Amino acid sequence: MKRRICFLVGVYGWFFIMFVLQKPLFMLFHGDIYGSTPVGEWLSVMWHGSILDSSMAAYIVALPALLSVASVYWQGKWWTPLFRIYFAVIALVVSVITLSDAVLYSYWGFRIDATPLFYLASPADAVASIPAWQTVVIILFILLYAALLLWPLWLLSARAGRWTKPRKPLLSFAVLLVLAASLFIPIRGGFTVSTMNVGKVYFSDRMVLNHAAINPVFSLMSSLSKSEDFSTQYRLLEPEEADALFEPLRGGGPSVFPADTLQWVKPGANVLLVVLESFSGAAMESLDGISGVMPNLEKIASEGILFTRCYANSFRTDRGLTSILSGYPAQPTASIMKYPSKSQSLPAISKSLRSHGYDTQFLYGGDADFTNMRSYFISMGIDKIVCDRDFPLSQRLSKWGVPDDVTFDTFYKLVEGQSDEPFMKIFLTLSSHEPFDVPMCRFEDKYLNSVAYTDSCIGVFMERLEQLPVWGNTLVVFVADHAFRYPYNVENHDMDYHRIPMVWAGGAVLRPGVVDTYLSQIDLAATLLAQLHIPYDDFTFSKNIVDPSREHFAFYTFPDGFGYIDREGAAVYDCAAQSVLVAQNDSNAVRLRKGKAYLQKLYDDLSHR
Repeated sequence: MKRRICFLVGVYGWFFIMFVLQKPLFMLFHGDIYGSTPVGEWLSVMWHGSILDSSMAAYIVALPALLSVASVYWQGKWWTPLFRIYFAVIALVVSVITLSDAVLYSYWGFRIDATPLFYLASPADAVASIPAWQTVVIILFILLYAALLLWPLWLLSARAGRWTKPRKPLLSFAVLLVLAASLFIPIRGGFTVSTMNVGKVYFSDRMVLNHAAINPVFSLMSSLSKSEDFSTQYRLLEPEEADALFEPLRGGGPSVFPADTLQWVKPGANVLLVVLESFSGAAMESLDGISGVMPNLEKIASEGILFTRCYANSFRTDRGLTSILSGYPAQPTASIMKYPSKSQSLPAISKSLRSHGYDTQFLYGGDADFTNMRSYFISMGIDKIVCDRDFPLSQRLSKWGVPDDVTFDTFYKLVEGQSDEPFMKIFLTLSSHEPFDVPMCRFEDKYLNSVAYTDSCIGVFMERLEQLPVWGNTLVVFVADHAFRYPYNVENHDMDYHRIPMVWAGGAVLRPGVVDTYLSQIDLAATLLAQLHIPYDDFTFSKNIVDPSREHFAFYTFPDGFGYIDREGAAVYDCAAQSVLVAQNDSNAVRLRKGKAYLQKLYDDLSHR
């Protein structure tokens, strides 16, 4: 019995120690973020994070514990290879998750969850953000770390083949069974009402320290466990209270078409929707950002309509696209595009326009099957999809596909060759996506340089478009799919991080102007359709911002949290930690309650689709 107990304690202790040591290694890897952090905070990260490490170690030991119980009555040399196979698989899985998490955090700013697994459906695109040499190095380190994890477990497993029947088998069986059952305590997180969750390790007002304390394996497992059951997620308020708070916040009908003074666009205009990859407000001078990065978009905005208080709903393209096109808020723990059976029930600008005789088309220089985009766009009433496979191999020059100068030229030709009106064409750019490899060098910073490159393509495109006969009846909408973490110390929950450019331009714009109403991407659908005098009643969440009967606000999500902003204040809330991150002029928690109600009703809607 003692040998079996020592075996289980050894396995548990080894994983617990390695999980704890992963935290300072993670912080060292991200020295640009944690380099100036005091030593005491490093120790706090390890201490507060150890509760998740204890839980994860218990999960891993649970099966060996049960097998050890069985070994009291069934001995044999075959226990050694059985345990070795199990530990080899666990070591490899832990290594893959840990190393992938460390690398992805640089790009995404949150610890690993179920999101990356969704992108593995297109593995080439999933790693396109990472340079090839770095991918090779990561794989090498994954194998080395897996070998390091496995080494003592391999030695411990050798002893299992020599286990003999205890002198008191019934007592040994009972003791080992109790020991195995006791693993439920760290797995659950104690005996309190609240069960183990990622938020239990949060201890600091610096979110990056809370992130460092998270066990990445637990984070992924937790995310997977709640990625499907939407009806039980985010039960933040009593249903009656959520209903009452949501009612004045809802979008949709009855449709209200603008009065003459608020009519910005010619009704019946053609629509070109240009979704700009990772364009951040921090890179646009008109939005209090850096000057000189987007001179062309700045000029276009001065001649068209600039929305100064527009916010991205999320941090990923797939969620941004459904927010823009379907007026559907992004979800913190899921992507509705992942579920075709649900996404096909969404409304869409393109669906509404197609029902009113518009020809519809989508252009993307990358893989249109990435993140289920193709199925989504087809469901949204897109007649034709043009993607990477429609370009010669010689033009697929970047990791993501065809660079923006080529696709903007294709976009122009699609408009030029359009014989019937009205039409809607959607174009998703890609060159301003990591790794920011573009055929231009104006800025030392790679992100800013890639944005400047796409901006130069915008300038050329608009100059050419103005010469076409359709210019006078065409509206061009420029809007980002999401922002980018620039400056690089910005955090996922920050309000400034989510601020993005949105510009309406083209010959169909009746007069230039500036709109400073607070809105997010989801409000584009109802607002645009109202300007075109097309009903938008079925857009439950999208608000027409010229409708005075609606409350105007911006709503965005980040992993396990949300932000709610209006003209009077803001509230940003971390659902995992159950803590308020920002309470700007929200002393009575009015906006916090509205944001909770909005998120809860979103998941109610998601569960019923």
